[in-house]
Amino acid sequence: MKIEILGMGCQKCKALDNAAKQAAKELGIDAEFAKVEDIKAIMQYGVMTTPALVVDGVVKVSGKVPNIEEIKELLK
Repeated sequence: MKIEILGMGCQKCKALDNAAKQAAKELGIDAEFAKVEDIKAIMQYGVMTTPALVVDGVVKVSGKVPNIEEIKELLK
């Protein structure tokens, strides 16, 4: 599973990154994590507000930081 965090490195982006890693760990998912900070690359996903969570190329959420339980549901 590939999990990408889209954002320019703001506090919310860092919070989403940490929460996604924690959710994957709690679920026992061996995931590859990547941060996408290039605005052009972010726009290719159609994301207009960051942070965004992308799982295997699919945007799951953007513009907010879901809690760990919500992220777990998105990763299942």
